[in-house]
Amino acid sequence: MPSARTEVQVRPGVESDLEALTDIYNHYVRETPITFDTAVFTPEERRPWLLSHPEDGPYRLMVAVESGPGGNSQRILGYATSSGFRAKPAYATSVEVTVYLAPDAGRRGVGTLLYEALFEALEGEDLHRAYAGIALPNEASTRLHERFGFRYVGTYREVGRKFGRYWDVAWYEKEL
Repeated sequence: MPSARTEVQVRPGVESDLEALTDIYNHYVRETPITFDTAVFTPEERRPWLLSHPEDGPYRLMVAVESGPGGNSQRILGYATSSGFRAKPAYATSVEVTVYLAPDAGRRGVGTLLYEALFEALEGEDLHRAYAGIALPNEASTRLHERFGFRYVGTYREVGRKFGRYWDVAWYEKEL
């Protein structure tokens, strides 16, 4: 029996996505060192984060949605964001970018689709650089960022402690 075909579309995130986005993020909080958050969030606790990524401006949230046959069912496969790099005004032309995928959505090109849409959305914004911090080891994230023209700029050694050990974070930058 042939498998049902699905289509992946990328669109700006909306408030009705909050529960699914929180579930994806909480997987990484509980199971991986990819984020240095150590306690899971409720959707209500994540609402300010979602609202800080409007549909325009330099801080964006793009969501990958899988549509089943007939387009009736939709499932969020992941998201990409651009967020403020640092709070001080002189950093305003820099953003930090990231991608989070549902645990079963890797190796399908979803991260690539998300970054293509994110960087297209950022064209024309007054931005100079994008930065990405990658908790090591994470070969998939390193490959994704290098594919998008990010270059390695340095590693913070043992900068975060999670799961009873210290983790390094490699930093990458991309000219916008």
